[in-house]
Amino acid sequence: MSQSRLPGMGPSSPGGPGRGPRLPDPRADAPAPDAPLADRIRPRTLDEVEGQAGLVGPGSILRRAIESDSLRSIILWGPPGTGKTTLARIIARHTEARFVPFSAVLSGVKEIKEVMAASESHRAATGQRTILFVDEIHRFNKAQQDAFLPYVERGDIVLIGATTENPSFEVIAALLSRSKVYVLEPLGEEALIRILRRALLEERGLRGAGVSAPEELLKEIARHAQGDARLALNTLELAVSAACSAEGGASLTPAIVAEALQRTALYYDKSGEEHFNLISALHKSMRSSDPDATIYWLARMIEAGEDPLYVARRIVRFASEDIGNADPRALAVAVAAKEAFHFLGLPEGALAIAQAAVYCATAPKSDAVYRAYGEAVADIRAGKVGPVPHSIRNAPTGLMAELGYGKGYQHAHGYEGSVTDMGCLPQGLEGRRYYKPGDAGYEKTIRQLMEYREELRRKHGARPKPAVAPAEDPEKGPG
Repeated sequence: MSQSRLPGMGPSSPGGPGRGPRLPDPRADAPAPDAPLADRIRPRTLDEVEGQAGLVGPGSILRRAIESDSLRSIILWGPPGTGKTTLARIIARHTEARFVPFSAVLSGVKEIKEVMAASESHRAATGQRTILFVDEIHRFNKAQQDAFLPYVERGDIVLIGATTENPSFEVIAALLSRSKVYVLEPLGEEALIRILRRALLEERGLRGAGVSAPEELLKEIARHAQGDARLALNTLELAVSAACSAEGGASLTPAIVAEALQRTALYYDKSGEEHFNLISALHKSMRSSDPDATIYWLARMIEAGEDPLYVARRIVRFASEDIGNADPRALAVAVAAKEAFHFLGLPEGALAIAQAAVYCATAPKSDAVYRAYGEAVADIRAGKVGPVPHSIRNAPTGLMAELGYGKGYQHAHGYEGSVTDMGCLPQGLEGRRYYKPGDAGYEKTIRQLMEYREELRRKHGARPKPAVAPAEDPEKGPG
C-alpha cells in the first residue's frame, strides 16, 4: 500500500498526544545511510521475509489477516533476530489503522494510559482503530499489562506484542486469552545465507563497498549466527568494514571472518525459557544414557555463563531421582564433583562436573526411590496419617512402657535373615508397598534380598536365631 493511502496518523499525528517514549515510526522514510546494516535491509514486504514460510507464506492465516487489514491482537514470540519487529513494520505499511509503536523498555503505566486514552478518543471521533506495537512486552509487569485490557476488550486497540520470552510465563492470562500467539522459529542456515547474499548485492546494503564473499565464508557466518539474522548481518558488516580497511581487500578472507566472529555470542537467558530448555536437555540426555549429548549440553550451559554450581546441584538431584539404588555410588560422585568445583572453581572445576555428568549418563537407571517417595507423600497428603504403631514406639519412661509403648517389638538382629513379622506402617496402610526396586544395577540385588525375606516371612514367619536375642532395657525402650 502506498503512503498516500495511509491516513497519516503516526504516533505524533493529530490522533494522539505525541508524548511518551516511542519507537521510530515504521512508516517513516528509509533508514539513514549510516544506520546498521540489519536495519537498512530489513524486509519491506511479506515476500522478502526469510525463514518463516509457515507463518507468513502464501495462504497462511497471518498473511491473509495482514493483507486484508483484518488483524486482531497477536503476540509474536521468537528468539532475537527472527523477524518480530520486521513483521510489525510490514503490518504498519499494510494497515489503514492508526499505527503506534511503543517500547516496553522505556515506558510505564503513565505513558500507556496516555496512548490508550488517545486511541479511545481517536476511535470515537473517526471510527478508526489503533494498532499498538509493543516491543519486548515481557518487560511490562502485571500492572502495566493490565492497563491494556479494557482497550483491547473494547476494540479501541489491536495489540501486537513482541517477546523473546515464553508468553505463558511473561504475559498475563487475560491478555493471552484475547490474543493469538505466533511462534517465529530460528532462521535456518540457508535462509541466513540468502539474507547475507542480498545484503552484499542490494544498494541499501553493502553493494557500494564492492566486496565479494566466498560461499563457504557466508556459510561460516550463518552457522555461527544460531538462527539470528541480526547477528549474521552485524558480523558481515564488521567483516566487510575490515576488508575495506585492508590493503587491496576486495574479498572477505577466512582470517577476516574469523576476527569478526571472534567468539559466538550464545543466546542464553539464565532466568528465561532457554535456561529451562537447556537444563531439560542435559537432564534428559543423562536419563537417556547418552554421554555425548550430556557433555555437549553441559558445555553449552557453562560456556554461555550458567552458574556451574547450579548444574552441579541438578546432577546431585539426578543421581537420586534417576539412578537411585541402581548405582548408589552416583550420588557420592555427584556430591564429590560439587565439592571439587567449590575447591577448584573455573575452569578446572568444570571437569569434575563433567566427570559426574558422564558417570550419571552411563550408570544404570532407576526411579524406584523417586516414585516410592512420591507415593508416600501422596498418601500423607490424602490424610493417611495414622498414629505410630505402639510396637515401634520408644519407651524411655516407665509410664510409657505401662501404656504399651514398645510392646510386641521384634528386634530384627535376633531373627533369622533379620526378618520379623512386625508391621511398621500405621493402621490403614498395612501391607502398602512403596519401594519397588527394578532389575538395573545394584537394585536387582536389593530386589532379590527383599523377595528372599518375603519368602522367609511367608513360609516361616519370624523365627528367632538360635542365639538369644539381645535383652531390651525397659527404661530405654526398644531399638
